[in-house]
Amino acid sequence: MRVEPELLLLDGPAGKIEVILENPGAPKGIALIGHPHPLFGGANTNKVAQTLARTLVQLGYAALRPNFRGVGQSEGSHDEGQGESDDMLAVLDYAKERFGHLPVVLAGFSFGAYVQAKVAARLAEAGHPAQRLVLVGTASGHVEGARQYNTSAVAPDTIVIHGSKDETVPLENVLAWAEPMDLPVVVVAGADHFFHRRLHVLKDIITRAWKH
Repeated sequence: MRVEPELLLLDGPAGKIEVILENPGAPKGIALIGHPHPLFGGANTNKVAQTLARTLVQLGYAALRPNFRGVGQSEGSHDEGQGESDDMLAVLDYAKERFGHLPVVLAGFSFGAYVQAKVAARLAEAGHPAQRLVLVGTASGHVEGARQYNTSAVAPDTIVIHGSKDETVPLENVLAWAEPMDLPVVVVAGADHFFHRRLHVLKDIITRAWKH
């Protein structure tokens, strides 16, 4: 399914938020996609974020990919996940106004996965839990050159995917985060942090998981 992307500039807590929207028409839900770390070149055009969005569009969701603060036309400055969570919720408010109060899926890659775990916790606290989470290359624990990530706990049906050869976030970091929650982690053998040459595997894992 080829969906023509729509570019939006939405009002957010720190100024404008630049968003790519892909709408399959009569969506069954809303998907928000978080991209990798903005201080290390992350943007909503990242190939993993793009793969997450397109996979969810094919599953019937309207997918919104905001640029985090300070990236592209998004205003404000990097806020280590807190302000980025506020911005995600602002984008969600827009999506609900446009599409109605549909089920919400949160998907994220790397720093974006860390943000989405925060957003999920806030939605659950507000009594409106997300339908499902998809977290890829999740920033957790000590990440070289970045910081320490104390990643929020997530629901037991969260789809967590990680590469066995992730050189940015070591697999053991994510396993240590998942272990106290008895949370399964899907390990893609040989995959690096950016899933080079394995984006189709990501899509297959998510699509298969959705059918169960």
